Amino acid sequence: MANTYVQAYFHLVFAVKFRQSLIQKSWKDDLEKYITGIIQKQGHKLIAIGSMPDHIHIFIGYNVNQTIPVLVETIKTSSDQWIKTQNLTRSKFQWQQGYGAFTYSHSQIAIVAKYVLNQEAHHRKNTFKEEYLDMMHKFQVEFKNEYMFDFFNDVNYRE
Repeated sequence: MANTYVQAYFHLVFAVKFRQSLIQKSWKDDLEKYITGIIQKQGHKLIAIGSMPDHIHIFIGYNVNQTIPVLVETIKTSSDQWIKTQNLTRSKFQWQQGYGAFTYSHSQIAIVAKYVLNQEAHHRKNTFKEEYLDMMHKFQVEFKNEYMFDFFNDVNYRE
């Protein structure tokens, strides 16, 4: 539509099924490049991507012509298939159901990008569980234990 302008930034987070540490340093850069291609092909702008052995962070300039659930499903399905066809892991690779999607303003781009790119240093201090719960509370997202990642069966919502 003419004269319609949108600016949106999303930080996406999702985990390997059962939080298995299957993403290896030897191929994580290739995975990140592959996912970058998926994101760009879908019309989004990758700002930063950072994977750990058991989860991934993706920060994008969001194209509103595609819904977040469709984008995440496309990323998960395509990258899962790519990992399998490349025979990158002996174990069965699969992304866990669900994801986190958090929005940021233009003024926060540099801070969030730095955070995403410095995942290894960040996780020397905090676990993924601590990190994810912190995001949920920071953004005041109410959640039910049964719908959280597998390791959250003992977590209760903080007021």
